[in-house]
Amino acid sequence: MKRKSFETMRCPAARALEHVGDGWNILILRDAFYGLSRFDEFQKSLGIAPNILTRRLNDLVESGLLERRAYTDKPPRHEYVLTPMGRDFGPVLLTLVAWGSKHFAPTEGPGIALTDDASGEPVDLIVADARTGLPISPLTHSIHTTASADETAHWRMEAGRERRLAYSATLVAATDSSPEGHP
Repeated sequence: MKRKSFETMRCPAARALEHVGDGWNILILRDAFYGLSRFDEFQKSLGIAPNILTRRLNDLVESGLLERRAYTDKPPRHEYVLTPMGRDFGPVLLTLVAWGSKHFAPTEGPGIALTDDASGEPVDLIVADARTGLPISPLTHSIHTTASADETAHWRMEAGRERRLAYSATLVAATDSSPEGHP
């Protein structure tokens, strides 16, 4: 059964999920970031059925996240490499890895870590405002609809406004009562 398409939704998150939202697609992109590029490498890494892998690779090529390149003519073989759009998914993937490592790592640890090349130290990933360098926080940032938002987006933002404000207030209270000024 084919899932509902998000292509016509005005929400940027929904439209992004139209292209990368399948779990297999995200894992294929992960492997491409790790340097895998050939069908047999993806299959070995993921343990995925060949017909499903073929479909997912074709979807990622069609979406513009991977490029299919021939690496031999006899027999014809192709590799799949990240496009500039695919490489732009890198920060999303790193954020997902950091979140998964924090909340769902096995008891023996996450198994992979992002490290600083110069020091070898693990990196504590944050999402920051590129303009100011400040970490994104509900204490200092908020989401709003824009002029191009549709009626559903306006409703969504209004329906959740009180809960967002209440959550921010709990963070402010925690910060105010913390000895270091941090929640």
